[in-house]
Amino acid sequence: MSTETRADPRLRYEASGTDLGAALDLFSDAYEGAHFNGANTERSFAYRFRMVGDGSMSLRTTHFDAKATGQATAGDEYVVMWTTDGGGTVDVGRDDVTFAPGTPVVFPSGRPFVFELEDIRQNLVHFDRRFLERVAAEEHGGQAGPLVFDHAQRPRTEDLRGWNAQVARAARVVLGPAEPSPLLLAETARETALAMLHTFPHQQLAPESPVPQGATSRVREAVEYMHAYAHTPITTTDVAEHVGLSVRGLQQAFQRQVGTAPNAMLRGIRMDRVREELVAGSPGQLTIASVAVQWGFAHLGRFSAAYHQRFGEYPRDTLHG
Repeated sequence: MSTETRADPRLRYEASGTDLGAALDLFSDAYEGAHFNGANTERSFAYRFRMVGDGSMSLRTTHFDAKATGQATAGDEYVVMWTTDGGGTVDVGRDDVTFAPGTPVVFPSGRPFVFELEDIRQNLVHFDRRFLERVAAEEHGGQAGPLVFDHAQRPRTEDLRGWNAQVARAARVVLGPAEPSPLLLAETARETALAMLHTFPHQQLAPESPVPQGATSRVREAVEYMHAYAHTPITTTDVAEHVGLSVRGLQQAFQRQVGTAPNAMLRGIRMDRVREELVAGSPGQLTIASVAVQWGFAHLGRFSAAYHQRFGEYPRDTLHG
């Protein structure tokens, strides 16, 4: 009679030491960082980093006995962080949020942010971006789309109690000595995701439109940002700032990866939104001019010609079709 040995479904990683430079390199790699700098404090320097989880959710702890500053990003994840000792500030110079023990903070998502911290004992929950967006779509209805958390707004006390209780339950499963089944890990990740969505104020944006083939990393983030905020007066400069590139750097990345200019893509996205409104509307409900101006096309003659070039018909044909 044979028995089958099941591999532990949990992923694990742990590192520790007393080398400040090695610690800064480690955390810079973990959070796609830049310009990480550190300085000793009155404490003897030591660090520890631990991660346990799976592809949907991981629990992490960080001990870092020093000062640190730099630029980081959550990458393809949504992250909740809180400390049991020490503190600092996230999103320095933009939407500054000071954190201290007992004050959980959601990292800004989809863009780099500047941070400062000192002598921290830190706990974090990382969710895979697409996993959390799918759970949000199931919970709120509709299709999955990017989530924007208001990291500057403190959650309600009663919601935090629920979040803390769920994190404790998740820790018993994810960090416990007993090997959990993949199904138990999946259910734990889902319950924790629902607790995050219930606790931390957020908005669910429109579903992502397909990203051009070949787009990676910051270009993909830039395209998603354009789709999410095309209804606002953003410019190429805003898009470049959002993904941490210069305007020239963004232009070069677009030409290299997708073969078009970022301002042309933004105009195309807005043109698509015009078409959506014209298809859904009727001549008695709206006018072509009002829809075009709403989406930033003030010169109706040039707009009509560009519309025809993109869709093979004029705006009036779409509206009356």
